[in-house]
Amino acid sequence: MKIEVKKSALESLGVDTLVVFVSKRAHEKAKSKKEDATPARTMVVEGVTRGISSKLDSASEQGALSGANNETVFFRDANISGARHLLAVGLGDPKTFDHETLRQAAASAFSALKGQKSRSAAIALDSIADSDLSAELATQAVTEGIVMANYSFTDFKQKKDEGVEKVILVSAKKSKSHETGQENGRIIAESVNFCRWLGDRPGNRMTPTMLAEEAVKAAKGTKLKVNSWDKSRIKAEKMGSFLSVSLGSTQEPRFITMEYNGASGSKKPICFVGKGLTFDSGGISIKPSGGMEDMKYDMCGGAAVIAAMVAIARLKLKVNAIAFIPATENMPGPNANKPGDIVIARNGKSIEVNNTDAEGRLILADALVYACEQKPAMIVDAATLTGAIVVALGNLHTGVFTRNQKLRERIQRAADAAGEWVWPMPLTDFHVRDMKGTYADLSNTAAKGRDAGSATAAAFLEQFVDQDIPWAHFDIAGTAWHAGDRLPYCPRKGASGAIVRTFVQLAMDTE
Repeated sequence: MKIEVKKSALESLGVDTLVVFVSKRAHEKAKSKKEDATPARTMVVEGVTRGISSKLDSASEQGALSGANNETVFFRDANISGARHLLAVGLGDPKTFDHETLRQAAASAFSALKGQKSRSAAIALDSIADSDLSAELATQAVTEGIVMANYSFTDFKQKKDEGVEKVILVSAKKSKSHETGQENGRIIAESVNFCRWLGDRPGNRMTPTMLAEEAVKAAKGTKLKVNSWDKSRIKAEKMGSFLSVSLGSTQEPRFITMEYNGASGSKKPICFVGKGLTFDSGGISIKPSGGMEDMKYDMCGGAAVIAAMVAIARLKLKVNAIAFIPATENMPGPNANKPGDIVIARNGKSIEVNNTDAEGRLILADALVYACEQKPAMIVDAATLTGAIVVALGNLHTGVFTRNQKLRERIQRAADAAGEWVWPMPLTDFHVRDMKGTYADLSNTAAKGRDAGSATAAAFLEQFVDQDIPWAHFDIAGTAWHAGDRLPYCPRKGASGAIVRTFVQLAMDTE
């Protein structure tokens, strides 16, 4: 799909469908009984021709159009200049809507266009109601919503879905800000879609080796340097915790590193760590068969980190960033970890493997130790780590664990700016105590069983991070896939690309 910004009057576009944004009108009390009998106009539209405004007013008076959030009303053969059809999309209250409102509205518009089989469309940027959003941020949000909504995973289908071929973002006062917003939005959204594509690939089509190869391909044409350690190198680096998880699989593990230097060498890097379980059977502690096919998504944390690094490089941000993705399968082969086995992590700490299905923390442990050795300004990790976070937060919020208040606040600002929902979760010394081992320094499962499972998992990870380095853990188990019932720019089923935008924003805020 081609997307571009254009300066033009609405009458001279020549597209299938013109899209305009409408907002809810502030409530007004009727002045008389006679007025009560006439349906009130519930919406308001700006920056359009008189003919378009009249058509929308008529629909509002008839109760067919209110301007509510994500409402779409399609006017087929509307006979307006410049387009055959007209699509009105609701933004809700103009006093409260933000860039996420706009992002979702643009995605809802795109879905409606696809449903109506429109091949080309123009979106009237001037119809966006006055708000605190700059032209750049508004255009970026619209672009992100469109590009993310355009994603579908059809690699293995003979019949491909036909979709919208061209979208024009049109304004009578096009500026450099519009162009910058469109370009940034496209890069970020394409990176989110790349994360989704990595996650949606089945386990036999996205092995650890293949994941490393895709990271290399994605880095071409950028300043990213990508390396991949094989099994022998991982062993030589004394990553015994990570290595142990891979032993039950015939697929070799890979430790993927991605480095971007966009600032001076004296500036400390930010480090991203992502869980790259390309398939998780649970190992000897095998999972139930129902829904096990979704365990191809257990590498979505690693995919998010890879995609975020690609976006950082393509945006040419003035930061230094390094990413580490431990990638492996977790299978019940003859050499697999057994419950009760003891493994040694890179920092020398011993771990009782009391549940082989608590493997994500084992591979992240060594990656976090290695990340600390780079002396970064901060470390953030992303992992589909626990079912407990799904119970706590569902598929609405990503759980964030950190004891660093400044980092917590910084993450919240970045998530708000990116339009993603995060929620602070508890992490205390009591959770650390629950992860003490009986025969080793640590256990990979909590003494209290499933109680506070996401917090105890975070407490385990904390034992592999230097205390003087700001660190936060993002548990995306609830938000990494099947989030389409919440967000119109996510597929109904499949990977969501969660937390990519927030990680990119964290890097932007570091410039």
